[in-house]
Amino acid sequence: MEQTDHLLRLLSRAEQVLSRLESVLPQALRAPDWSASVAFRYRKRSASAWANGWLEPVRHVGVIRYDDLCEVDTQKERFARNLAQFMACRTANNVLLSGARGTGKSSLVKAGLHAHAAQGLRLIEVDKADLIDLPDLVELVSERPERFVIFCDDLSFDEGEPGYKALKSVLDGTVAAHGDNVLVVATSNRRHLLPEYHSDNKSYSRGDDGELHPGEVVEEKISLSERFGLWVSFYPFSQDEYLAIVAQWLRHLGLNEEAIEAARPEALVWAIERGSRSGRVAQQFARDHAGRVAGRGEAGHV
Repeated sequence: MEQTDHLLRLLSRAEQVLSRLESVLPQALRAPDWSASVAFRYRKRSASAWANGWLEPVRHVGVIRYDDLCEVDTQKERFARNLAQFMACRTANNVLLSGARGTGKSSLVKAGLHAHAAQGLRLIEVDKADLIDLPDLVELVSERPERFVIFCDDLSFDEGEPGYKALKSVLDGTVAAHGDNVLVVATSNRRHLLPEYHSDNKSYSRGDDGELHPGEVVEEKISLSERFGLWVSFYPFSQDEYLAIVAQWLRHLGLNEEAIEAARPEALVWAIERGSRSGRVAQQFARDHAGRVAGRGEAGHV
């Protein structure tokens, strides 16, 4: 009898230990309520590889349209055409949007979501630190009827980061290619996503014909960006382009043409103070200026 009681206590303790272990061991990624939003964020409670992740619906998705983006017509056309092919279940390429900061890379992705959300497009935003779980996300949505953009904003890697290989394998397909209902879109200020150093030039070799050939270090650094089938580059805006974007935002915020013209000198000073003529700086000036005009009760609002 005493041995039986002892055995039962051991079994009870073992069950308690197993229960605690189950709570910390990685669990299979669970599907969210896909009707809760058109955009989701992949979340983890810690950076540990053992931490469980989940998809969190974005309750208030910012509305931006293709027509809201100006001075990036070429970039807009290339991105929109590729996304339309994807939504029509035709062949399309994963996309790398690279170049100057504040020029509309992320806004272009949001505009694409707005354009196609009613047709079943869904966006999943993944932080760079969580890209190691990318294969699990792809597997989760592979049988869904919706079309998914997996979006990584402001992407760049340092040497040896684990997410680098996970992203590379998904883009490349490796043994199991990702489903045709998934498109990977990344934005970056770096064309090749990895830091480039002057010392990398030492790896170049010169052929018998005098032609330079990149070494292994350089080849590795460009190998990830090459796996994106569509490169869309963004460039710093000229003064006229910057002012056109300012006017677009002021018009959007309700100012009339006379007030917009009067705001030009202030917009230029704002850009000089910020050291940038980016679209982001233009939007920030427009919000500040429109707010001040409204607060003073001045004429100018349509």
